[in-house]
Amino acid sequence: MTVSRRMRHASAISLAALVAGLVSSTARADAVADFYKGKTITLNVGFGAGGGYDTTTRLVARHLSKHIPGNPTVVVANMPGAGSMRVAGWIYSVAPKDGTMLGVAAAAVMLEPLFGNKNAKYDPAKFEWIGSMHNDTNSCAVWKGAGVGIRTLDDMIKSKKTIVFGSLSPETETTRFPMFLKHVAKAPIKVVHGYRGTKAVMLAAQKGEVDATCGMYESSVKTAYKSELESGDLKVVFHVNLDKDKVATFGDAVSVRKFLPTDEMKKIGEILFRPTSITRPVFAPPGTPANRVAALRKALMDTMKDPGTVADGKKLNVTFEPMEGKRIGEIMEGFKSTPPEIIKKALALSKFE
Repeated sequence: MTVSRRMRHASAISLAALVAGLVSSTARADAVADFYKGKTITLNVGFGAGGGYDTTTRLVARHLSKHIPGNPTVVVANMPGAGSMRVAGWIYSVAPKDGTMLGVAAAAVMLEPLFGNKNAKYDPAKFEWIGSMHNDTNSCAVWKGAGVGIRTLDDMIKSKKTIVFGSLSPETETTRFPMFLKHVAKAPIKVVHGYRGTKAVMLAAQKGEVDATCGMYESSVKTAYKSELESGDLKVVFHVNLDKDKVATFGDAVSVRKFLPTDEMKKIGEILFRPTSITRPVFAPPGTPANRVAALRKALMDTMKDPGTVADGKKLNVTFEPMEGKRIGEIMEGFKSTPPEIIKKALALSKFE
């Protein structure tokens, strides 16, 4: 065979392979579209109605369908319980593994199996992570100075009054963060559990049942609680951004970085505080077909860039910073490799007592 004929032959093979690949890709897309056509996808939110998780999920759900092959109906259901551990366990063990049932939960509760929580019956690395709708900063805030004029974290540490924090459950950041402040900063803190979400805690604060909460994400502070922040009724005193000392929205609030001076404490900080930056993640059950997972991952990222989603976010004064599902999976896998002694110390510094 001459050089020219060999080149033509090779080109023909390459073209055939390309066509075959395109046909295969189209077939996969068609298979996903055929499955989802006429079906309903439910986004199960692990918190009650009206809070930041619920509001953001409903906003995104309005635009998600058009980006999923087959354009299924997308609805939102609330499944509060144990700070969103309930929905995590349900998606992991009970939900159909076909891509029609998705979960939205706090990334922090995904660390509970590592902390030895026997009620956390799931492996975070085995979920099919679709993506995160936002990358946010959590904080702790005081309502009306806790009745004793508290305006800073230093005021809280020096307070003669025990500051009561409202919490969802012992496993969430609404407990672990104030307990960290109690153990590390020696702040006089008490935690009360049983609230269904940030909205419920804030209502309790307004009634005088509690003084503070550590469930205040920047996006919620800028939107749902903007007027309370501007009036001074709500004062953020502490935030857990591991990459910044100051967050403009939170004013003079102290960063957790102040309490992480050593390499060991920095590692503890990663396991305790890094998960909250994966804000409002979406996940599917282990074993969900790979082609549907891929389609859902692309659909979520496309939705977060959709002009309609962006415009709706701006109405709430929020610019979304999504995270891809593959990256979340890598982070969760990384958490599993944390040395046992670091996990033990992180648990001791954040455990409810």
